[in-house]
Amino acid sequence: MSVAASPRRIVLLRHAKADWPSVPDHERPLAERGRQEASIAGRRLADLGITFDLAVVSSAVRTRETWKLVAHELSQRPKTIYEDRLYDATLGDLLALLTEIPEEVDNLLLVGHNPGMHALADALCSEADDDHLARLDRGGFPTAAVAVITFSGPWKSVEHGVGRLTDYWAPHD
Repeated sequence: MSVAASPRRIVLLRHAKADWPSVPDHERPLAERGRQEASIAGRRLADLGITFDLAVVSSAVRTRETWKLVAHELSQRPKTIYEDRLYDATLGDLLALLTEIPEEVDNLLLVGHNPGMHALADALCSEADDDHLARLDRGGFPTAAVAVITFSGPWKSVEHGVGRLTDYWAPHD
């Protein structure tokens, strides 16, 4: 595919609701509500009809559990990379990670954490369809929320303001 032929997609998914047992933060599992949210988010992603080329998932337990439940709902499971750098990532870390995505990837799913997912959506999107940007600004990026961002060009060119927010959804919408 030519880089300019059609837009690429970055789909951001925040992990579902986590439990608070006495374990290190990285090891926190999903709560029962989170397991339900993850399945619903997976159905939402399936309904969007996007075939993902790659899923990059934080190595934290709650993001891995979220991905397992989401992936179960998809018609095709993409190649998956579990990435330590997504855990506790800053906006700068996330932007740097995006520039490392292989050029053959057109549709990317990132499964991560706040405040990074919200910061990335906010930074990338200079415009939006419908009222998605206003809803993102108003509601933040709650657990199991999904933002679909399109942009044109190579991954190495991903920077502030290059994207368009084409969909934004949260389980409680």
